Amino acid sequence: MTLALADLAPVPALAGREPGLLEGPRPLADGSLLFSDVTNGGVYRVTPAGELEIVLERRRGIGGLVPHADGGVVVTGRDVRHVRPGQEDRVLLGDVDGVGGYNDLTTLPDGRVLVGALRFRPMAGDEPVPGEVGRLDGGGRAQILCGGIVWPNGIGHSPDGATVYVNDFATGVVHAVPAAGGDTAEFARAPRGSADGLAVDVEGGVWIALGDGAGVARFAPEGELDGIVDLPASFVSSLAFGGPDGRDVAITTGQGTILRGRAELPGLAVAPAAV
Repeated sequence: MTLALADLAPVPALAGREPGLLEGPRPLADGSLLFSDVTNGGVYRVTPAGELEIVLERRRGIGGLVPHADGGVVVTGRDVRHVRPGQEDRVLLGDVDGVGGYNDLTTLPDGRVLVGALRFRPMAGDEPVPGEVGRLDGGGRAQILCGGIVWPNGIGHSPDGATVYVNDFATGVVHAVPAAGGDTAEFARAPRGSADGLAVDVEGGVWIALGDGAGVARFAPEGELDGIVDLPASFVSSLAFGGPDGRDVAITTGQGTILRGRAELPGLAVAPAAV
């Protein structure tokens, strides 16, 4: 395919806001956009009219989020939590021995949640300890999908749901693992920078945010590099597809901005969480 992201421009609603490390973009079917601020805290919504709303205040360290089928959002941080404004929060995955927090997350087509667990504090200068990707099946059940990922980051799956992709920010490797569990294989490596956020398009192309590589890259379903899109940001943290036709794209940065535009191909729909 021809690698193309058109009409990319900063989201005006964020102008003048204190810069932070933005993450977890989710363009929704109604034209709104969810995202988190890792350093300043909170989850926010840009309305279809372009106004900025607070969804969740203060909570820091949210590296990933996804809407829930029953309303509200599932967010990461020190635990994995289902947050519904005006209702009591539900902890979906709490204290696990040796896990210091949870980074990015996504869902499988049936609404089960995939989440990356960190076993060291990267921002505190801890010695790296490999983490893992867990699968939340509902009813308090959680299983380890794969281990040996030093710094689990962006997570996605193939169009048929059979393969899960997970980025290791520490090594720049994109791993592939069977969704049912099994051996992890190297799918690709970041061509520059690092491997941060991840999204998949309807053709099975795997897109990754390149961190300080100042762009995003697409890999074909077989793992070959298809191309790189250079971006006007010194750090690109994540990207996601969505919107009414799946072709809206949102790209978060470490400078407190979000670039929003249109993709040539629709992205693979991210199912609401159902756990």
